[in-house]
Amino acid sequence: MIITNANIITWERPNRIIYGQALVFTGSVIKEIGPQSTIIADYPNEEVLDANGQWLMPGLICAHTHFYGTFSRGLYIPAPAPADFPEILKKLWWPLDQSLLAEDVKYSSLLCMIDAIKHGTTTLFDHHASPNFISGSLDVIEDAFLETGIRGVVCYEVTDRGGKEKAEEGIQENLRMIKKLNHSDSEHLVKATFGMHASLTLSEETLERSRELLPSASGIHIHAAEHWVDEYDSINKSGMRVIERLNKHHFLGDKSIFVHGVHLDHSEIAQLIQTKTWLSHQPRSNLNNAVGLGDIDSQIRAGLRVCLGNDGFSNAMWDEWRTCYLAHKGWNRDPRRMGANTIVDMAVYNNSDLATQFFDGTRIGRIEPGAKADLVLVDFDPITELSVDNLPWQIIFGFRDSMVTTTIVNGKVLMKDRKLTTLDEKEVNIKARALSKNVWQRYAKQF
Repeated sequence: MIITNANIITWERPNRIIYGQALVFTGSVIKEIGPQSTIIADYPNEEVLDANGQWLMPGLICAHTHFYGTFSRGLYIPAPAPADFPEILKKLWWPLDQSLLAEDVKYSSLLCMIDAIKHGTTTLFDHHASPNFISGSLDVIEDAFLETGIRGVVCYEVTDRGGKEKAEEGIQENLRMIKKLNHSDSEHLVKATFGMHASLTLSEETLERSRELLPSASGIHIHAAEHWVDEYDSINKSGMRVIERLNKHHFLGDKSIFVHGVHLDHSEIAQLIQTKTWLSHQPRSNLNNAVGLGDIDSQIRAGLRVCLGNDGFSNAMWDEWRTCYLAHKGWNRDPRRMGANTIVDMAVYNNSDLATQFFDGTRIGRIEPGAKADLVLVDFDPITELSVDNLPWQIIFGFRDSMVTTTIVNGKVLMKDRKLTTLDEKEVNIKARALSKNVWQRYAKQF
Protein backbone atom coordinates (compact mmCIF):
# COMPACT_ATOMS: atom_id res chain seq x y z
CA MET A 1 0.00 0.00 0.00
CA ILE A 2 1.09 3.56 -0.69
CA ILE A 3 0.05 6.30 1.74
CA THR A 4 -0.01 9.74 0.14
CA ASN A 5 -0.66 13.30 1.34
CA ALA A 6 0.40 12.59 4.91
CA ASN A 7 2.56 14.57 7.32
CA ILE A 8 4.92 11.82 8.47
CA ILE A 9 6.17 11.74 12.09
CA THR A 10 8.96 9.14 12.03
CA TRP A 11 9.94 8.96 15.74
CA GLU A 12 13.50 8.30 14.63
CA ARG A 13 16.40 9.53 16.76
CA PRO A 14 16.51 12.43 16.08
CA ASN A 15 12.85 12.63 15.17
CA ARG A 16 11.79 13.97 11.78
CA ILE A 17 8.56 15.36 10.38
CA ILE A 18 8.40 14.80 6.63
CA TYR A 19 6.06 16.77 4.39
CA GLY A 20 5.12 16.20 0.76
CA GLN A 21 6.35 12.63 0.50
CA ALA A 22 4.70 9.22 0.31
CA LEU A 23 5.29 6.00 2.22
CA VAL A 24 5.00 2.52 0.75
CA PHE A 25 4.94 -0.77 2.61
CA THR A 26 4.96 -4.24 1.11
CA GLY A 27 3.72 -7.14 3.19
CA SER A 28 4.34 -6.25 6.81
CA VAL A 29 7.36 -3.98 6.34
CA ILE A 30 7.89 -0.33 5.40
CA LYS A 31 9.71 -0.32 2.09
CA GLU A 32 10.44 3.29 1.21
CA ILE A 33 9.67 6.97 1.84
CA GLY A 34 10.09 9.36 -1.08
CA PRO A 35 8.51 11.92 -3.42
CA GLN A 36 4.89 10.97 -4.13
CA SER A 37 5.24 11.00 -7.90
CA THR A 38 8.30 8.77 -7.71
CA ILE A 39 6.75 6.29 -5.28
CA ILE A 40 3.55 6.00 -7.33
CA ALA A 41 5.58 5.49 -10.52
CA ASP A 42 7.85 2.90 -8.91
CA TYR A 43 4.96 0.92 -7.40
CA PRO A 44 2.22 1.12 -10.05
CA ASN A 45 0.21 -1.85 -8.81
CA GLU A 46 -0.06 -0.85 -5.15
CA GLU A 47 -3.28 0.33 -3.53
CA VAL A 48 -3.16 4.05 -2.66
CA LEU A 49 -4.51 5.43 0.61
CA ASP A 50 -4.94 9.22 0.56
CA ALA A 51 -4.29 10.63 4.04
CA ASN A 52 -5.75 14.02 3.11
CA GLY A 53 -3.25 15.95 5.21
CA GLN A 54 -3.49 13.79 8.34
CA TRP A 55 -0.50 12.92 10.52
CA LEU A 56 1.02 9.50 9.85
CA MET A 57 2.93 8.07 12.79
CA PRO A 58 3.90 4.73 14.33
CA GLY A 59 1.21 2.99 16.36
CA LEU A 60 1.29 3.40 20.13
CA ILE A 61 2.72 0.67 22.38
CA CYS A 62 1.56 -0.42 25.86
CA ALA A 63 4.25 -2.09 27.98
CA HIS A 64 1.91 -3.58 30.61
CA THR A 65 -1.82 -4.27 30.68
CA HIS A 66 -4.41 -6.72 32.03
CA PHE A 67 -7.12 -7.84 29.62
CA TYR A 68 -8.71 -10.00 32.33
CA GLY A 69 -9.91 -6.93 34.25
CA THR A 70 -12.28 -5.74 31.51
CA PHE A 71 -15.45 -6.84 33.28
CA SER A 72 -14.55 -4.82 36.38
CA ARG A 73 -16.06 -1.73 34.77
CA GLY A 74 -19.20 -0.84 36.75
CA LEU A 75 -18.73 -3.81 39.10
CA TYR A 76 -20.23 -3.38 42.57
CA ILE A 77 -18.10 -4.60 45.50
CA PRO A 78 -20.56 -6.06 48.06
CA ALA A 79 -18.45 -4.97 51.03
CA PRO A 80 -17.04 -1.77 52.53
CA ALA A 81 -14.84 0.08 50.07
CA PRO A 82 -11.21 -1.13 50.07
CA ALA A 83 -9.07 1.02 52.35
CA ASP A 84 -5.71 0.27 50.72
CA PHE A 85 -4.07 -1.67 47.91
CA PRO A 86 -3.98 -5.07 49.69
CA GLU A 87 -7.74 -4.75 50.24
CA ILE A 88 -8.23 -3.83 46.58
CA LEU A 89 -6.53 -7.10 45.63
CA LYS A 90 -8.59 -9.14 48.10
CA LYS A 91 -11.95 -7.50 47.42
CA LEU A 92 -11.75 -6.77 43.70
CA TRP A 93 -9.04 -8.35 41.58
CA TRP A 94 -8.61 -11.76 43.16
CA PRO A 95 -12.33 -12.59 43.36
CA LEU A 96 -12.75 -11.24 39.81
CA ASP A 97 -9.98 -13.29 38.19
CA GLN A 98 -11.34 -16.41 39.95
CA SER A 99 -14.70 -15.75 38.25
CA LEU A 100 -13.35 -16.00 34.69
CA LEU A 101 -13.91 -18.97 32.38
CA ALA A 102 -12.65 -19.54 28.84
CA GLU A 103 -15.26 -17.48 27.02
CA ASP A 104 -14.86 -14.63 29.51
CA VAL A 105 -11.13 -14.55 28.82
CA LYS A 106 -11.80 -14.43 25.09
CA TYR A 107 -14.25 -11.55 25.18
CA SER A 108 -12.30 -9.60 27.80
CA SER A 109 -9.37 -9.75 25.40
CA LEU A 110 -11.40 -8.85 22.31
CA LEU A 111 -12.90 -5.80 24.02
CA CYS A 112 -9.46 -4.49 25.02
CA MET A 113 -8.08 -5.07 21.54
CA ILE A 114 -10.99 -3.25 19.90
CA ASP A 115 -10.36 -0.36 22.28
CA ALA A 116 -6.69 -0.43 21.26
CA ILE A 117 -7.44 -0.40 17.53
CA LYS A 118 -9.85 2.52 17.90
CA HIS A 119 -7.29 4.53 19.83
CA GLY A 120 -4.18 3.78 17.82
CA THR A 121 -2.46 1.29 20.15
CA THR A 122 -0.93 -1.44 18.02
CA THR A 123 1.24 -3.49 20.44
CA LEU A 124 0.20 -4.69 23.91
CA PHE A 125 2.05 -6.61 26.63
CA ASP A 126 -0.66 -8.53 28.52
CA HIS A 127 -0.28 -10.01 32.02
CA HIS A 128 -3.02 -12.60 32.50
CA ALA A 129 -4.69 -14.32 35.47
CA SER A 130 -7.69 -16.69 35.58
CA PRO A 131 -7.03 -19.25 38.38
CA ASN A 132 -10.00 -21.45 37.42
CA PHE A 133 -8.96 -21.53 33.76
CA ILE A 134 -5.19 -21.69 33.53
CA SER A 135 -4.18 -24.34 30.99
CA GLY A 136 -5.07 -23.08 27.54
CA SER A 137 -5.89 -19.54 28.68
CA LEU A 138 -2.99 -18.04 26.74
CA ASP A 139 -4.10 -19.85 23.58
CA VAL A 140 -7.43 -18.06 23.90
CA ILE A 141 -5.67 -14.70 24.18
CA GLU A 142 -3.38 -15.54 21.25
CA ASP A 143 -6.43 -16.40 19.14
CA ALA A 144 -7.97 -13.03 20.04
CA PHE A 145 -4.79 -11.26 18.92
CA LEU A 146 -4.89 -13.12 15.62
CA GLU A 147 -8.61 -12.46 15.13
CA THR A 148 -8.25 -8.72 15.69
CA GLY A 149 -4.85 -8.36 14.00
CA ILE A 150 -3.22 -6.58 16.96
CA ARG A 151 0.40 -7.32 17.95
CA GLY A 152 1.07 -8.60 21.47
CA VAL A 153 3.05 -10.47 24.09
CA VAL A 154 1.29 -12.90 26.45
CA CYS A 155 2.13 -14.45 29.81
CA TYR A 156 0.36 -16.12 32.74
CA GLU A 157 0.63 -14.68 36.26
CA VAL A 158 2.22 -17.42 38.40
CA THR A 159 1.21 -17.15 42.06
CA ASP A 160 0.97 -19.31 45.18
CA ARG A 161 -2.35 -17.88 46.28
CA GLY A 162 -4.19 -20.89 44.80
CA GLY A 163 -1.80 -23.51 46.16
CA LYS A 164 1.13 -25.49 44.74
CA GLU A 165 -0.88 -27.26 42.05
CA LYS A 166 -2.17 -24.07 40.46
CA ALA A 167 1.26 -22.46 40.75
CA GLU A 168 2.72 -25.37 38.80
CA GLU A 169 -0.08 -25.15 36.24
CA GLY A 170 0.74 -21.46 35.72
CA ILE A 171 4.42 -22.27 35.30
CA GLN A 172 3.65 -24.90 32.68
CA GLU A 173 1.26 -22.58 30.80
CA ASN A 174 4.04 -20.01 30.47
CA LEU A 175 6.61 -22.58 29.38
CA ARG A 176 4.25 -24.09 26.82
CA MET A 177 3.52 -20.74 25.21
CA ILE A 178 7.17 -19.66 25.21
CA LYS A 179 8.00 -22.86 23.35
CA LYS A 180 5.05 -22.46 21.00
CA LEU A 181 5.35 -18.76 20.14
CA ASN A 182 8.96 -17.72 20.52
CA HIS A 183 10.09 -20.25 17.94
CA SER A 184 7.29 -19.38 15.53
CA ASP A 185 7.59 -17.57 12.23
CA SER A 186 8.96 -14.04 12.63
CA GLU A 187 5.76 -12.73 11.00
CA HIS A 188 3.61 -14.14 13.81
CA LEU A 189 1.82 -11.38 15.69
CA VAL A 190 2.17 -12.91 19.16
CA LYS A 191 5.15 -13.69 21.40
CA ALA A 192 5.32 -14.95 24.98
CA THR A 193 7.21 -14.33 28.18
CA PHE A 194 7.08 -15.81 31.70
CA GLY A 195 4.55 -14.12 33.97
CA MET A 196 4.60 -13.86 37.76
CA HIS A 197 2.21 -11.97 40.01
CA ALA A 198 4.43 -10.34 42.64
CA SER A 199 6.96 -11.25 45.29
CA LEU A 200 4.26 -11.02 47.97
CA THR A 201 2.36 -14.03 46.55
CA LEU A 202 5.40 -16.13 45.60
CA SER A 203 7.15 -18.62 47.87
CA GLU A 204 10.83 -19.47 47.71
CA GLU A 205 9.87 -22.89 46.40
CA THR A 206 7.91 -21.42 43.47
CA LEU A 207 10.67 -18.96 42.66
CA GLU A 208 13.23 -21.77 42.63
CA ARG A 209 10.99 -23.98 40.51
CA SER A 210 10.38 -21.17 38.01
CA ARG A 211 14.08 -20.33 37.79
CA GLU A 212 14.93 -23.99 37.23
CA LEU A 213 12.55 -24.28 34.26
CA LEU A 214 12.81 -20.79 32.75
CA PRO A 215 14.50 -20.95 29.33
CA SER A 216 17.77 -19.03 29.22
CA ALA A 217 16.50 -16.82 26.37
CA SER A 218 13.46 -15.67 28.38
CA GLY A 219 12.87 -13.12 31.11
CA ILE A 220 9.90 -12.53 33.41
CA HIS A 221 7.02 -10.03 33.59
CA ILE A 222 6.20 -9.24 37.24
CA HIS A 223 4.73 -6.58 39.53
CA ALA A 224 7.40 -5.22 41.86
CA ALA A 225 7.11 -2.89 44.86
CA GLU A 226 3.75 -1.52 43.74
CA HIS A 227 2.82 -1.09 47.42
CA TRP A 228 5.08 -1.08 50.48
CA VAL A 229 3.47 -4.35 51.65
CA ASP A 230 5.42 -6.06 48.83
CA GLU A 231 8.70 -4.83 50.31
CA TYR A 232 7.87 -5.76 53.92
CA ASP A 233 6.59 -9.18 52.85
CA SER A 234 9.84 -9.81 51.00
CA ILE A 235 11.92 -8.76 54.00
CA ASN A 236 9.89 -11.04 56.28
CA LYS A 237 10.26 -13.99 53.90
CA SER A 238 13.89 -13.60 52.90
CA GLY A 239 15.55 -10.76 54.76
CA MET A 240 15.85 -8.95 51.42
CA ARG A 241 13.91 -6.28 49.59
CA VAL A 242 11.94 -7.29 46.48
CA ILE A 243 14.53 -6.60 43.79
CA GLU A 244 17.34 -8.16 45.81
CA ARG A 245 15.20 -11.26 46.39
CA LEU A 246 14.36 -11.63 42.70
CA ASN A 247 17.96 -10.91 41.76
CA LYS A 248 19.10 -13.72 44.06
CA HIS A 249 17.05 -16.04 41.84
CA HIS A 250 18.59 -14.48 38.68
CA PHE A 251 15.32 -13.06 37.34
CA LEU A 252 16.72 -9.64 36.47
CA GLY A 253 17.98 -9.01 32.95
CA ASP A 254 17.37 -7.29 29.63
CA LYS A 255 14.42 -9.56 28.78
CA SER A 256 12.56 -8.97 32.06
CA ILE A 257 9.80 -6.40 32.65
CA PHE A 258 9.30 -5.24 36.23
CA VAL A 259 6.08 -3.30 36.75
CA HIS A 260 5.39 -0.21 38.91
CA GLY A 261 8.46 -0.04 41.16
CA VAL A 262 6.83 2.70 43.23
CA HIS A 263 8.65 1.84 46.47
CA LEU A 264 12.08 0.87 45.22
CA ASP A 265 15.10 2.18 47.12
CA HIS A 266 18.34 3.38 45.53
CA SER A 267 20.02 -0.01 45.81
CA GLU A 268 17.15 -1.72 44.03
CA ILE A 269 17.17 0.86 41.25
CA ALA A 270 20.92 0.36 40.84
CA GLN A 271 20.39 -3.40 40.45
CA LEU A 272 17.78 -2.86 37.75
CA ILE A 273 20.10 -0.48 35.91
CA GLN A 274 23.11 -2.80 36.16
CA THR A 275 21.14 -5.73 34.75
CA LYS A 276 19.38 -3.63 32.06
CA THR A 277 15.99 -4.75 33.39
CA TRP A 278 12.95 -2.87 32.07
CA LEU A 279 10.59 -0.98 34.40
CA SER A 280 7.03 -0.19 33.28
CA HIS A 281 5.27 2.86 34.76
CA GLN A 282 1.45 3.13 35.03
CA PRO A 283 0.47 6.50 36.56
CA ARG A 284 -3.31 6.14 36.17
CA SER A 285 -3.25 2.88 38.11
CA ASN A 286 -0.87 4.23 40.77
CA LEU A 287 -3.19 7.17 41.41
CA ASN A 288 -6.33 5.01 41.40
CA ASN A 289 -4.83 2.55 43.90
CA ALA A 290 -3.34 5.39 46.00
CA VAL A 291 0.03 3.63 46.18
CA GLY A 292 2.08 6.75 45.37
CA LEU A 293 4.33 7.55 42.43
CA GLY A 294 7.90 6.45 41.89
CA ASP A 295 10.59 9.04 41.27
CA ILE A 296 10.56 8.29 37.56
CA ASP A 297 12.48 11.42 36.51
CA SER A 298 15.42 10.47 38.71
CA GLN A 299 15.29 6.83 37.68
CA ILE A 300 15.50 7.76 34.01
CA ARG A 301 18.37 10.17 34.64
CA ALA A 302 20.17 7.38 36.48
CA GLY A 303 19.90 5.17 33.40
CA LEU A 304 16.90 2.97 34.19
CA ARG A 305 14.99 1.86 31.10
CA VAL A 306 11.46 3.01 31.96
CA CYS A 307 8.52 2.22 29.67
CA LEU A 308 4.85 3.23 29.86
CA GLY A 309 1.92 0.86 30.32
CA ASN A 310 -1.69 1.21 31.48
CA ASP A 311 -2.24 -1.68 33.97
CA GLY A 312 -5.63 -2.50 32.45
CA PHE A 313 -6.96 1.04 32.12
CA SER A 314 -8.22 2.03 28.67
CA ASN A 315 -5.87 1.44 25.75
CA ALA A 316 -6.14 5.11 24.86
CA MET A 317 -2.46 5.61 25.62
CA TRP A 318 -2.40 9.39 25.15
CA ASP A 319 -4.62 9.50 28.25
CA GLU A 320 -1.78 7.75 30.07
CA TRP A 321 0.67 10.34 28.68
CA ARG A 322 -1.42 13.23 29.99
CA THR A 323 -1.90 11.64 33.40
CA CYS A 324 1.83 11.06 33.64
CA TYR A 325 2.54 14.68 32.70
CA LEU A 326 0.18 16.07 35.34
CA ALA A 327 0.51 13.52 38.13
CA HIS A 328 4.23 13.93 38.72
CA LYS A 329 3.91 17.71 38.83
CA GLY A 330 1.16 17.45 41.45
CA TRP A 331 2.84 14.68 43.44
CA ASN A 332 6.11 16.62 43.64
CA ARG A 333 4.50 20.08 43.81
CA ASP A 334 6.89 21.12 41.07
CA PRO A 335 5.72 22.14 37.56
CA ARG A 336 9.18 21.37 36.20
CA ARG A 337 8.82 17.66 36.81
CA MET A 338 8.00 15.14 34.07
CA GLY A 339 8.39 17.15 30.89
CA ALA A 340 6.56 15.92 27.81
CA ASN A 341 9.92 15.05 26.24
CA THR A 342 10.58 12.64 29.14
CA ILE A 343 7.23 10.97 28.46
CA VAL A 344 8.24 10.55 24.82
CA ASP A 345 11.46 8.86 25.99
CA MET A 346 9.33 6.31 27.88
CA ALA A 347 6.26 5.88 25.72
CA VAL A 348 7.89 6.14 22.30
CA TYR A 349 11.58 5.29 22.38
CA ASN A 350 11.79 2.84 25.29
CA ASN A 351 8.49 1.15 24.40
CA SER A 352 9.77 0.81 20.83
CA ASP A 353 13.03 -0.76 21.99
CA LEU A 354 11.12 -3.15 24.26
CA ALA A 355 8.73 -4.29 21.52
CA THR A 356 11.53 -4.56 18.97
CA GLN A 357 13.50 -6.83 21.31
CA PHE A 358 10.53 -9.16 21.77
CA PHE A 359 9.83 -9.36 18.03
CA ASP A 360 13.17 -10.72 16.86
CA GLY A 361 14.85 -7.35 16.42
CA THR A 362 12.58 -6.06 13.63
CA ARG A 363 11.97 -2.41 14.47
CA ILE A 364 8.52 -1.64 15.89
CA GLY A 365 7.39 1.87 16.72
CA ARG A 366 9.35 3.82 14.12
CA ILE A 367 8.80 4.89 10.51
CA GLU A 368 11.86 3.90 8.52
CA PRO A 369 12.65 1.36 5.77
CA GLY A 370 12.70 -2.14 7.25
CA ALA A 371 10.45 -1.32 10.22
CA LYS A 372 7.12 -3.05 10.74
CA ALA A 373 4.15 -1.31 9.13
CA ASP A 374 2.36 -0.61 12.43
CA LEU A 375 0.90 2.81 11.62
CA VAL A 376 -1.88 5.21 12.55
CA LEU A 377 -3.39 8.25 10.87
CA VAL A 378 -4.35 11.12 13.18
CA ASP A 379 -6.77 13.86 12.12
CA PHE A 380 -5.19 16.74 14.03
CA ASP A 381 -5.31 20.33 12.80
CA PRO A 382 -2.84 22.29 14.99
CA ILE A 383 -3.81 25.80 15.96
CA THR A 384 -0.13 26.75 16.37
CA GLU A 385 2.90 25.67 14.40
CA LEU A 386 3.82 22.04 15.06
CA SER A 387 7.53 21.23 15.00
CA VAL A 388 9.85 18.42 16.05
CA ASP A 389 10.80 20.43 19.13
CA ASN A 390 7.28 21.12 20.38
CA LEU A 391 5.63 17.88 19.21
CA PRO A 392 5.64 16.23 22.68
CA TRP A 393 3.68 19.17 24.13
CA GLN A 394 1.40 19.36 21.08
CA ILE A 395 0.47 15.73 21.78
CA ILE A 396 -0.10 16.30 25.51
CA PHE A 397 -2.28 19.37 25.01
CA GLY A 398 -3.72 18.85 21.53
CA PHE A 399 -3.92 15.21 20.45
CA ARG A 400 -6.97 13.19 21.45
CA ASP A 401 -7.38 9.47 20.98
CA SER A 402 -10.63 10.06 19.08
CA MET A 403 -8.55 11.73 16.37
CA VAL A 404 -7.18 8.35 15.25
CA THR A 405 -8.96 7.53 11.99
CA THR A 406 -6.95 4.60 10.58
CA THR A 407 -4.97 1.84 12.29
CA ILE A 408 -2.63 -0.52 10.46
CA VAL A 409 -0.75 -3.44 12.07
CA ASN A 410 1.78 -5.63 10.30
CA GLY A 411 0.68 -4.08 7.01
CA LYS A 412 -3.00 -4.93 7.52
CA VAL A 413 -5.65 -2.21 7.82
CA LEU A 414 -7.61 -2.90 11.04
CA MET A 415 -9.59 0.35 11.03
CA LYS A 416 -10.20 2.74 8.15
CA ASP A 417 -12.02 6.04 8.51
CA ARG A 418 -12.95 4.98 12.07
CA LYS A 419 -14.61 1.74 10.91
CA LEU A 420 -13.20 -1.59 12.11
CA THR A 421 -12.35 -4.01 9.32
CA THR A 422 -11.72 -7.24 11.27
CA LEU A 423 -14.54 -7.39 13.83
CA ASP A 424 -18.16 -6.46 14.42
CA GLU A 425 -17.80 -4.31 17.53
CA LYS A 426 -21.52 -4.29 18.29
CA GLU A 427 -21.71 -8.08 18.19
CA VAL A 428 -18.72 -8.39 20.54
CA ASN A 429 -20.27 -5.89 22.97
CA ILE A 430 -23.61 -7.72 23.07
CA LYS A 431 -21.90 -11.03 23.83
CA ALA A 432 -19.62 -9.43 26.42
CA ARG A 433 -22.52 -7.84 28.30
CA ALA A 434 -24.22 -11.23 28.58
CA LEU A 435 -21.03 -12.87 29.83
CA SER A 436 -20.27 -10.10 32.31
CA LYS A 437 -23.53 -10.75 34.19
CA ASN A 438 -22.45 -14.33 34.86
CA VAL A 439 -18.98 -13.18 35.89
CA TRP A 440 -20.49 -10.70 38.35
CA GLN A 441 -22.72 -13.41 39.84
CA ARG A 442 -19.75 -15.73 40.37
CA TYR A 443 -17.80 -12.81 41.83
CA ALA A 444 -20.56 -11.88 44.31
CA LYS A 445 -20.80 -15.47 45.61
CA GLN A 446 -17.28 -15.18 47.00
CA PHE A 447 -18.38 -12.67 49.66
